[in-house]
Amino acid sequence: MTNDELPGLPASLPVIDAKAEPTLKSAAAEAFYTHAIRELAATDIPFLVAGTYAVSAYTGVVRQTKDLDIFCKAGDCARILEHFKDIGYAVEIRDDRWLGKVFEGKHFFDVIFASANGTMQVKDQWLEHARQVELLGSRVRIIGPTELIWSKCFIQDRGRHDGADIAHTILKAHDQIDWQRLLAYLDVHWEVLLMQVLNFRWIYPSERDRIPDWLLDELLGRLARQRQLPSPKMKICRGRLLSQVDYEIDVKEWGFAGVGGVGEMRDA
Repeated sequence: MTNDELPGLPASLPVIDAKAEPTLKSAAAEAFYTHAIRELAATDIPFLVAGTYAVSAYTGVVRQTKDLDIFCKAGDCARILEHFKDIGYAVEIRDDRWLGKVFEGKHFFDVIFASANGTMQVKDQWLEHARQVELLGSRVRIIGPTELIWSKCFIQDRGRHDGADIAHTILKAHDQIDWQRLLAYLDVHWEVLLMQVLNFRWIYPSERDRIPDWLLDELLGRLARQRQLPSPKMKICRGRLLSQVDYEIDVKEWGFAGVGGVGEMRDA
């Protein structure tokens, strides 16, 4: 198999030139990631490069990264971990709901198949809408800009907030974003998408036209209709989708339901 024949995907998958790559902490880290990418590319396991590498590729933003984010479907996470275990690397299932890790000493990469809050799963659609890019000497799939935004929408807590990554991706790759598909991903959580859209418009007032009019009209229309309805009876705090810690008191002491479970009922 050549680098142009990526397993499970058509040869017509778009090839892009990365605008930039993140910097690594050391030559040892670069050697580890180079070998890891080469090993992954040589398997028949579909995967996507995401995280800081993807942000740099689409935006040109250069920053140091401490790891490498590899996205895959849930059924392929164990295959990736098993492969690296078999060739001598240490592996760890950090959280069976979404995250595995591969280690070489202090260096590691993450194997991610879902979001930490359970709202997002990596599926075939992510692979179908990926791009190809040269990375550390190998041709690999890189997450598409639509899915990149989707993967970062809920990362906003006290310790980490990816809003700037989303804003920069919209700024530099707005013409590559499938806004209909992004809305479909966030249909249940459309207010989160509205927050990101308004955040972008506030940050870049001169670039507001990069958000399609129809999308803003759709989201504001939903908001207008919602305002005509009574408040939900059950007390709900969806903040734990953003931060388990910051909104812990809401669920444990203030009577709100979290992601699941039953909360108190509001008085009429």
